[in-house]
Amino acid sequence: METPKQYKSMNNQPNILLVLFLVIFNLLGIQAQSDDNLKLWFQRPANTWNEALPVGNGRIGTMVFGGVSTERLQLNEETIFKKDGEQLEDVKDGHKYIDQVRNLLFKGKYKEAEKLHLSKIMGKRLDGGTNTYQTLGDLDIIFNGINTYSDYYRELDLNNATVNTKFKTGSVWHNRTVFASTVDQAIVMKADASKPGNIDCTLNLSRPGEGELVKVTKNMLVMTQHLSNGNGTKYEARVLVTTDGGSITSENNRLVIKKANSLEIRIVVATDYFGDEPSKICDSYQSNIEDKTYSAIFKDHVEDYQRLFHRMTFEVPASEAAKFPTDERVDAQKRGVYDPSLATLYFHFGRYLLISSSRENSLPANLQGIWADGLAPAWNADYHMNINAQMNYWPSEITNLSECHLPFLKFIASLRENGRKTAKELYGARGFAAHHTTDLSRFTTAYGSTQYGSWPMGAAWATTHFWEHYLFTEDKEFLASLGYPVMKEASLFLSDFLVKNPKTGMLVTGPSMSPENVFLAPNGDKASLTMGPAMDLQIVRHLFNGTIIASEELGIDVTFRKKLKSQLRNLTPSIIGVDGRILEWSDENLKEALPGHRHISHLYGLYPSNEFNWKDTPEFMKSSEKVIESRLSKGGGHTGWSRGWIMNFYARLLDGDKIWENLVELWAHKTLPNLFDDHPPFQIDGNFGATAALAEMLLQSHNDEINILPALPKALPKGKITGLMARGGFEVDIEWENGDLQKVKITSRLGNPAKIRYGAKIIAYTMDKGDSIILDQNLSVIE
Repeated sequence: METPKQYKSMNNQPNILLVLFLVIFNLLGIQAQSDDNLKLWFQRPANTWNEALPVGNGRIGTMVFGGVSTERLQLNEETIFKKDGEQLEDVKDGHKYIDQVRNLLFKGKYKEAEKLHLSKIMGKRLDGGTNTYQTLGDLDIIFNGINTYSDYYRELDLNNATVNTKFKTGSVWHNRTVFASTVDQAIVMKADASKPGNIDCTLNLSRPGEGELVKVTKNMLVMTQHLSNGNGTKYEARVLVTTDGGSITSENNRLVIKKANSLEIRIVVATDYFGDEPSKICDSYQSNIEDKTYSAIFKDHVEDYQRLFHRMTFEVPASEAAKFPTDERVDAQKRGVYDPSLATLYFHFGRYLLISSSRENSLPANLQGIWADGLAPAWNADYHMNINAQMNYWPSEITNLSECHLPFLKFIASLRENGRKTAKELYGARGFAAHHTTDLSRFTTAYGSTQYGSWPMGAAWATTHFWEHYLFTEDKEFLASLGYPVMKEASLFLSDFLVKNPKTGMLVTGPSMSPENVFLAPNGDKASLTMGPAMDLQIVRHLFNGTIIASEELGIDVTFRKKLKSQLRNLTPSIIGVDGRILEWSDENLKEALPGHRHISHLYGLYPSNEFNWKDTPEFMKSSEKVIESRLSKGGGHTGWSRGWIMNFYARLLDGDKIWENLVELWAHKTLPNLFDDHPPFQIDGNFGATAALAEMLLQSHNDEINILPALPKALPKGKITGLMARGGFEVDIEWENGDLQKVKITSRLGNPAKIRYGAKIIAYTMDKGDSIILDQNLSVIE
């Protein structure tokens, strides 16, 4: 087989090759939605964790290495949580110092304000006592008698959410399949061989760190532990083993299989995080699958998964690059190899990850989804709410996975108990607040350094997701029971938090900061804390506007609604500086200390909000372009998630070629061999952010219209996508060729009128619930 170097020259004449490829596609009818384009595949086992393949059911997951003589399943359960030392609490009476801090900031005494804020309002970082998500452990399956092998193949099949490994040793073919069933709450592995009696192996269950207890009971390995000397979660993991033929014995707390025809492993796990005894929960899981055949478990797993995954298809013509293994395709992007169907594979992989790490009855996806190795994953694999946790859910509604959004929404709602205390204790405010990060303990307080910890807008930003969920679903029962109450409490905090700027007479937030960034004060000091940073004010507008409309929809809280409207009229606007860029700190006198910073927070109004748009605020769209160009020219976009955010910015700017350019940059420099996003290290938010951008490239609906192919790049001249969702409850299927729309199908789930745009054309259609219309490029009905 060719190596990637042999198709490197494809990038030399991209325009000529685009035409050539299109001719070939039209002649051969090649399409990328074949089963082969729903597979990540490799020709060697994983040597590192970043080459292994993830499976998950929302709650439990494993990284599958596809080893030959030893298969490693690195296991996770969403509540395996170390909890050491003191817990983060609000600083008592911190609110008594807020006005002093504000006065110092208004006077431009930034360093003095930060010193006071740090000592009187912010909690200390807990050295050595940080709570963290951790690995559950490893199941190693050591196969005997496999010394050499050939014809190796390993894949993650996105169509049925399984990892498959096959190879040949001598004259015997070995096949192994791993998946995680949501229906049966189990990780399942099956290994078989083409000739009887060829499965000889030893199973070893282990966990790094403190005192795990592993024992053998008949054909089962059991591992139990109470983390952090009884302060963390208590868990039990069971590995149930059955064989066809051969024997199962125990040896040194391991299971030994001899001369079996096939091997089946079922793994169930439970913790006490929600209150019940792990052993009791495991008993229930085990009893539910004891008499269930492998084929029945697999069938139920596939049907449950495909119920979500099959809501969408995405097809583009495939290039020669698509014939190569996934890791080689990713590596080839460093040389600019044209690989259009890698975009569809990446898109499908993003949806797969969301389905696999965030199901209706699970916790939300953390910084690593559910897949984290070791006892100290980066940033504790927690929930960073100054963009990362929110970015995880950007693709949920538009890519037709609304149910997968619910774990995040329910988790944010559960922060209110602590968030009310934080709002009152630190700010003397009503409602609820949360800062830059939280974890399974659901703390909401400010802690650490002012450069990252003094940002009180985490809950407010996250709460805008309730409104977005409603805009797509118009689920009024959800809005009344959960969405609006959470939005109201977050808005109540912001309403109390706003204060008049004595210099301008307009309202600002503060003390606050622009996430993780610093500025240069006029005296040359570097500082983070300020009054009225641009992102804060954009979040206030986003949330207040949603809360106002929600209260009108429900016919409640007229007085509160009027107050929010009044505050919006007096809120400091977004400001364009003398150089044509939007000001990050709402003050021309504060200059960038880090001009290539990864956070581009002052473009929140461009995405995920729609405060800036070509229809109403073209001057801010042009200013946004200048912000992005400046950041990128100075090294911005250097993390995977930041590059994903930039792609969404360019989608809203309707610049498809820039989306593609940044996607290729993401693949070339911030994508691992298994398609995981590389911060570095691995962070899953970049996968989700880029997936959302690919959807926004083809469909947008934030301006009260369904905009078809708003930012199609030249790199994707032909394609088809089905199942995208637009606000207002519309499902949209699109076909295009030679860069032009061929037809679009609009289905109304809710019976709302459809205002449809393609380029400069806009046509409105009245639709009943369940109606579908098919339109041509003139937006005329053709069927």
